[in-house]
Amino acid sequence: PDFLQLPYSIAMRAAKMRLLPLCAERGVAVLVNRPYEGGGLFRTVRRRKLPEWAGNFDAASWGQFFLKFIVSHPVVTCAIPATSRVDHMKENMGAARGRLPDAKIRRRMVRYVESL
Repeated sequence: PDFLQLPYSIAMRAAKMRLLPLCAERGVAVLVNRPYEGGGLFRTVRRRKLPEWAGNFDAASWGQFFLKFIVSHPVVTCAIPATSRVDHMKENMGAARGRLPDAKIRRRMVRYVESL
């Protein structure tokens, strides 16, 4: 296949074990769906302030924090967050601007979200 669409998020990383390495090996593009787990991630962080260090990779919101985690993975081609709201689309687009987290920061992001 030329591409594979799969669910992947900061809290749902099973694809990292087999599918993402296989796609990298075979040159298959990866489209990530359900990056917010149907809103579940936002419920997890409800009433929690974005960590100050998220500014180190230009994340200005939780949505951008979650999307930057995904699109910074070296195998991921794009994320498709799906929204019908213009304000959410504009916020999502902010994840395409500025710096992305490196592997070390991605691990810190996972530890932070797992601690909530």
